Amino acid sequence: MIPWLSPTHLDFPPVDNALQEPNGLLAAGGDLSARRLVNAYRHGIFPWFSEDEPILWWSPNPRCVLKPSDIYISKSMKKHMKKHAWNVTFDHAFNSVIEHCSALREESGTWITDEIITAYQSLHQQGVAHSVEVWSEHGELIGGLYGLAMGKLFFGESMFSLRPNASKVAFIKLARQLNTWGYPLIDCQVHNPHLESLGAIGISRDEFLLYINSYIDSEPEHQWIFDHSC
Repeated sequence: MIPWLSPTHLDFPPVDNALQEPNGLLAAGGDLSARRLVNAYRHGIFPWFSEDEPILWWSPNPRCVLKPSDIYISKSMKKHMKKHAWNVTFDHAFNSVIEHCSALREESGTWITDEIITAYQSLHQQGVAHSVEVWSEHGELIGGLYGLAMGKLFFGESMFSLRPNASKVAFIKLARQLNTWGYPLIDCQVHNPHLESLGAIGISRDEFLLYINSYIDSEPEHQWIFDHSC
């Protein structure tokens, strides 16, 4: 059995209590208030649930991460980026990005519910959640991703592509920029082949928490709102 969170208390159980199967399930219930979400990420926890489920909170072990300095760009990907004159922006269309991420998962039972969208839009308005957008030659939004920036850590949430490799372009541009800004780690949550092809690896939960303890309160020196071309 996993604990049920009180709607009035923000505390989570110790992450060492998370189940091994399903990997990382820690608790259920609570709410998606900005304060609870920020507290969750500060402790290596994130929400992930379907529309017909209660809010579920996770802290998997191992944790999928990518060091921005280790981003891998294959020869074919480099050719693709040179061939397509796509423009990449940061924080220019957060609402559109999260809505696209949600729409592309409807057939499989999206976890990006209306409740999630509202919660992360609120975090975006507070300067915590951010988006990366990829625009076609004709100014159409064709890919992107969103996540949270806290201290010098970026917690990735979801990405989408309307054209082949558009989400990879968004992730590569994000990793390059975060590396310039001195971010040591991008949290990718759980392993998938798409992220592995870009250099993501698995580390233990304990090692991941060491990154959080070391960098979550660091003061970054950057501005998120700008754009640049591929």
